[in-house]
Amino acid sequence: MITAPTRVAAATAAVLALAVGLTACSSSGGGAKSSGTPAAAGSPALSGTVTVFAAASLQGTFTDLGKKFEAAHPGTSVKFNFGGSSQLAQSIVSGAPADVFAAASPATMKTVTDAKDNASDPKVFVRNTLEIAVPKGNPKHIATLKDLAAPGIKVALCAPQVPCGSAAQSALKIGGVNLTPVTQEQDVKSALTKVELGEVDASIVYQTDVKADQGKIDGVDFAEAAKAINDYPIADLAKAPNPAAAKAFVEFVESAAGEQVLTAAGFQQPTTGGEPAGAASTPASAAPSGSASAAPSAAPSASASAQ
Repeated sequence: MITAPTRVAAATAAVLALAVGLTACSSSGGGAKSSGTPAAAGSPALSGTVTVFAAASLQGTFTDLGKKFEAAHPGTSVKFNFGGSSQLAQSIVSGAPADVFAAASPATMKTVTDAKDNASDPKVFVRNTLEIAVPKGNPKHIATLKDLAAPGIKVALCAPQVPCGSAAQSALKIGGVNLTPVTQEQDVKSALTKVELGEVDASIVYQTDVKADQGKIDGVDFAEAAKAINDYPIADLAKAPNPAAAKAFVEFVESAAGEQVLTAAGFQQPTTGGEPAGAASTPASAAPSGSASAAPSAAPSASASAQ
């Protein structure tokens, strides 16, 4: 026979079990981004170096994220190789040791996925829009994309095989603008540097580069840029020397903490519903905008804390 105290104890245990179950369900549901904080106790601690190959336009934000990742995961060190996405992709498929690849276009990421060098499916984590960079004060009074084709205007573009160059060519075609650049650079930072040094009158770069170089250059928005937006995919790599840390770094970039850093730098969050890269957004005005400090195209792997 079950006594009254026994029945009370059983009922109490059942209530406690139900409460624990409901708590677990509520914590695991929803599609919100993670906070980017370290893994819960009991998970293996991360350690070692994470080598990240990333588009040159990500230099400022990823350097910041690298430092934050190291702080969140003591014992890890993030090293970066910033450059043109097409060159980085070729390096990866040629066997260069890397844990993570963040490209400035799906087309350059496809070089890696076609070679089956990705460990996970690439995911678009941000988008970026073009802008015309001009010397401080805009001495040539450039206001539209067509102004770049005016006689005597010297323009620097990214090379066509580089994402910023491909996007620029799309924008020029949309605008019906034909121009011959005086130089074609292998990454966006190099194209921007030409403006900083006064070697050219203008360059087509990303809005994030203009914002990052505030104080040295000005930016001019142009309407055609809304139809030449670049999606940025990221993936951990199949031959990653540090696969656990590679996966964790990708998750950190995609977390709420990563989104905050990227959005503050001027990157746009991906659209929902699978909108393709290059889809139009709200057209931009042609008014000048400010800019900020940009380093030249980064060289091979340098520690995030040293960037």
